[in-house]
Order: sequence, then C-alpha cells, then structure tokens
Amino acid sequence: MNFSTFISSINFVRLLDIILVWYIFYQLMRLMQGTKAFTLIRGVAVLIIVKLVAMYVGLTVISWLTDQIINWGAIMLVIVFQPEIRRGLEHLGRSQFFKMQGNQEGMRLVEQLDEAVQYMSKRKIGALITIEMDTGLEEYIETGISIDAVVSSALLINTFIPNTPLHDGAVIIKDDRVAVAAAYLPLSDNPTIPKALGTRHRAGVGISEVTDALTIIVSEETGGITITRNSELMQDLTHEDFLKYLEVHLVSDEQKTSWADRLFFASWFKRKEH
Repeated sequence: MNFSTFISSINFVRLLDIILVWYIFYQLMRLMQGTKAFTLIRGVAVLIIVKLVAMYVGLTVISWLTDQIINWGAIMLVIVFQPEIRRGLEHLGRSQFFKMQGNQEGMRLVEQLDEAVQYMSKRKIGALITIEMDTGLEEYIETGISIDAVVSSALLINTFIPNTPLHDGAVIIKDDRVAVAAAYLPLSDNPTIPKALGTRHRAGVGISEVTDALTIIVSEETGGITITRNSELMQDLTHEDFLKYLEVHLVSDEQKTSWADRLFFASWFKRKEH
C-alpha cells in the first residue's frame, strides 16, 4: 500500500465516522422530538452557545458559571430523565432503522382498521385510535392499560363498546399490535378547532401536534370519521378517502408517501370546497 492510498483510506474512515455520528444524533433527535427531553436539550444547546460566546468575548465569570451548569447538569439529566433514557434504549433495541413493514402487513392493518371503523361509524360508537409512526409514543403508552395483541377489528370494536372498562381513552397501535387501551393523549388548545368537537377530537389534534402519529376518531354524536396527523384535522371523511389515506401512510412505499400525501390533500380539500 503506497502513501497516497494510505491517506485516502484514513480520510474515508474519518468520513464514515462523521456520517455515523451524524446519523445516530439525528435518530436520537427524532426519538425525543415532541417529548419534554427534547425541549430540555434545546435549553442545553442555548447554554453551550452562551459558553462559546463567553469564551470568545472573554467573559470569565459567565464562562465559569456555564461550565459548572453543564458539568453538574449532565449528572442531573441522567438522574431526572432516567425513564426517558431507558425508553430510548428500549426503542433502539426494537429499532425501526433495520426493519421495513411489508405491504402485506400494512394492508392487513388497513383492512382491520377499516372494518372496525366502519362498524363503529354506522352505530355511532365513539373511538380514538392512534397509530405510532416514526416518533415513539412510549410516554403515552405508559398511561394506558396493556393489551399487546394482534390488531383485529373485533378487538377494536369490543374495546370501544360503551360502558366497558376500556372504552374511555385511546387505543395505541405500535408495530402492528394493539399496545394499550384507555391511554391518555394531550388535549390541544388550538382555538381554530370547531367548538362542536369534543375531547376525542381535541386529543387527536393534540397528539398530532407533538408527534407524527396518525389518529383515527369516530364521533359518537354523528358517526363521522376524522383523521388527524401533523396538526391536520380532516373531518367527515368518506369511505373512499379514509381508505386512500390509510393506504398512503400504512401501505405505500416511504419514498412515494410524500407525493401521494400531497395529491390526497389536494383532492380532498377540492371536494370539501364543493
């Protein structure tokens, strides 16, 4: 191996090292997005910026204070956020980085959801179903009652039958399984939400504001079907639109989803205008 080849191999290893660190950091940020830990990390970033500016300008006391906060704060973070760190490591263990949901599994999930939702819609049985996408929902899963069962229309219907122990709250679906029932979701205080909509709809919008979860709501007053995702509230979907939206997000290839999503929104809003 000559000298130039040796230098090139070193540069390649360094480049690979940088790419791997960036990728790990990016995935950790995605895992924590929408959680309290993510807000705290932004605060730590501000402290680091203050530290760098203080060093550059020569503010010795400010630099010393930020050093103490950062040094002791790291220990406090481990203690205070021990549950979040544990959940993050567990999520990495079940990581979605190394698995892909096949179209067959996605299609089965859509079929079971559609069967359950259409049944409940016709009978005006209220329902709140949240499906985990990329952002972890462990914080909300821990508030519910563990089910850990394969998704089936019968299970979803029985869960939301009125006056049963689990009918209040949300069902959360994770990795094609019903993780929990009767879970608590954050309520949105967005003033643009129609006042006629109740707690289920506000919870559906609330979870869509802090995560990328896809949430299905069935109104017990009208039987109308609503989907929320990324702070979008799509009310009174037709059966065709409902199926199309689920297929786009739960069955379509990831690279096609963004374009298909835009087409869906364009066609749906156009029909609503008429």
